[in-house]
Amino acid sequence: MPTVADTSTEKKTHQWQFVRVGGFDQVKLERTEDLIALAELDQKLWTALSCPTQGLYFDPRTLALLDTDKDGRIRAPEIVVALQWTTARLINPLDIKAGHSVLPLAAIDQSHPEGAKLLASAREILKIINKPEANEISVDDVTDIAQIFAQTPFNGDGVIPVQAVDDETYQQVIADILSCVGGEPDRCGEMGVTQAKVDDFFSQVQAYIDWWHVDTDDNTHNLLLGEDALIAVENFKQLKPKIDDYFTRCQLAEFDPQAATLLNPSIAQYEQLALHDLSATDLALLALPLASIAANKPLPLNKGLNPAWAVQISQLNQAVFLPLLGRLESLSWAQWQEAKAKFVGYDLWLQSKPAEAVERLSIERLQALLAGDYQHQLSLLIAKDQALAAEAEAIESVERLIYYYRDLYRLLNNFVSFRDFYSSNPHSIFQAGTLFLDGRSCSLCIRVTDIAKHSALASSSLIFLAYCDCTRPGTQEKMTIAAAFTGGDADNLLVGRNGIFYDRQGGDWDATIVKIIDHPISIGQAFWSPYQRLGKMLAEQIEKFAAARDKEAQAKTLAGSTAAISATEAAPVPFDAGKFAGIFAAIGLAIGAIGAAIASIVSGFLSLVWWQMPLSLLGILLFISGPSMLIASFKLHRRNLAPILDASGWAINTKAYINIPFGHLLTSTAKLPKNAERQLLDPFATKKAPWRSFLAIGIILGALVGAWQQNLFQHKSVKPVKQEVAEKVVPPAVVAPVPTPASAVAPAKN
Repeated sequence: MPTVADTSTEKKTHQWQFVRVGGFDQVKLERTEDLIALAELDQKLWTALSCPTQGLYFDPRTLALLDTDKDGRIRAPEIVVALQWTTARLINPLDIKAGHSVLPLAAIDQSHPEGAKLLASAREILKIINKPEANEISVDDVTDIAQIFAQTPFNGDGVIPVQAVDDETYQQVIADILSCVGGEPDRCGEMGVTQAKVDDFFSQVQAYIDWWHVDTDDNTHNLLLGEDALIAVENFKQLKPKIDDYFTRCQLAEFDPQAATLLNPSIAQYEQLALHDLSATDLALLALPLASIAANKPLPLNKGLNPAWAVQISQLNQAVFLPLLGRLESLSWAQWQEAKAKFVGYDLWLQSKPAEAVERLSIERLQALLAGDYQHQLSLLIAKDQALAAEAEAIESVERLIYYYRDLYRLLNNFVSFRDFYSSNPHSIFQAGTLFLDGRSCSLCIRVTDIAKHSALASSSLIFLAYCDCTRPGTQEKMTIAAAFTGGDADNLLVGRNGIFYDRQGGDWDATIVKIIDHPISIGQAFWSPYQRLGKMLAEQIEKFAAARDKEAQAKTLAGSTAAISATEAAPVPFDAGKFAGIFAAIGLAIGAIGAAIASIVSGFLSLVWWQMPLSLLGILLFISGPSMLIASFKLHRRNLAPILDASGWAINTKAYINIPFGHLLTSTAKLPKNAERQLLDPFATKKAPWRSFLAIGIILGALVGAWQQNLFQHKSVKPVKQEVAEKVVPPAVVAPVPTPASAVAPAKN
């Protein structure tokens, strides 16, 4: 149990301030203490934990300075380190809230060595750019000097590109190193060599030369290396069984001369070959011996060879037999044994070759590189470049402070919290611009690299998304955006529709919808959706019915024409009055049923008390549209920005809701200006057809007639109150039945 003394030594935690926006608590960074203590804030309370360095409306140089591990992502620890570094070098850390691109020199804290060194570097930069009396330094000032310094041959990064040296010999050495072991990017953007790359290259060269000289007295070094050596090895291994087969056949012919005829191809084999077109790759030719078989016959190397093997024998002669045995016109059995013995040693030596990247260079070039003093001289150049590391670090530190001074606080309000997004004018760094389409402007547009991958996750956001391919007029620039529609309806949002997209710099792009993720946009859309679906269904059914009837009529017309041609003298069919009478009767019954249904509905409605009528209409509307509106309301209140950003490479740490009021800020619909004059008379308006009014009047009259026929307009007679009360209180008298006299009963007959 802690004592009082123990509790007094506990570290006092910072008192944070939060604001409830977007359905979650967001930290407020308004005080100097908030900035200094950001490392203490639990990362579970951060809005985001990482974001990509691409696709953001943010200075790429600032993002490059923040991305210390160069992995293409900005993470929470990198934000903390950058903020701690910046606040430690400013007298008033809260100055970064202003976001100015000009840093006053008086704002730098020179009370500690790091700040004093940074201030001295800033003054030195101002002297270089001919501003020695300036009291402030801007982003443009430091950008110019950084670019000038980066283009110098020696810029303190320990990387030597090809153009850093004037000697063509050393330029070729650096190019050889880059081609074999690669390099590192220099500050100027070109690839160059570092001390590690130089040491690795010459180490590989030494190992390769040592392997090359392992058997100086062996003639195997006369054979080729590189890809030609591998080809020679494979060619030798492939031909070895065929050459052994040839000499074995010749030895068997020497053993028994009668076997020579059987060991050579037979007449029947040649007859089969003659039946089709032949080529050097014919499988039947490959199965034949290398040459004709005879006792003690050497293998010809130039003439008299099987065409299927002639090219490979010639290659083997040049690559193996010539360096090992000298120039030969034919190969005897003894020479073949000698070649095999020598090639075994070469094969074993080749297998021991170190797997080095320098093999692409010739052995002569490698020997020249090792014999020269190139490694030592390159090391001196790299050391000379590294000697300027202090100047390079000073310039980069000033550059870093100015960029952080301008951009870091804005990044905090788009990373630690989403203050810039949840504002009266949303302008977060992930918003790419504004899309104008279908009488609306959508400000929540996010750049997308892969539509299929993005839409798979973004669909769970419950936001209506339209993916658009954008092209810049007059250029080859292209990009893809995902635009969120949070106002209006989706009736005219279809794949293929065109609009205009304005990026954050004001550039205009042609935008075309290529994919849609359908979710409710508004309650109004949900109210009318059942009726729209019903109308669409009825229209489709009518179209199907009309098409079927049209097809049937065409078939009947064609059948009638054919029958008329084939039987022109057939007797006329008499008019069937009963048939037409039945049709009209059926039509009458249908009209009567419809009229009765309408009359029943109208009569039921008219039987209600006057105040019940609007309630009944409201109940019907709620019964039809209520479920759709309820589902839409649930989805609209659960719209979440997080899946959209997660699909774009962010790591969102909370549910960033977009409710209905905030959605109206992200999507604006077309509205007439307040002082605009509007002419309501449209000279091209469609004139109303009178039959519609007649039809409506006919339906109302029919309903009234039906109600009158059912006596709905006749009021029941009202009894006097006293009589009605008496009937309820005094029951009517019960009259006893009068007995019938016995004399009145007729006697029964026997």
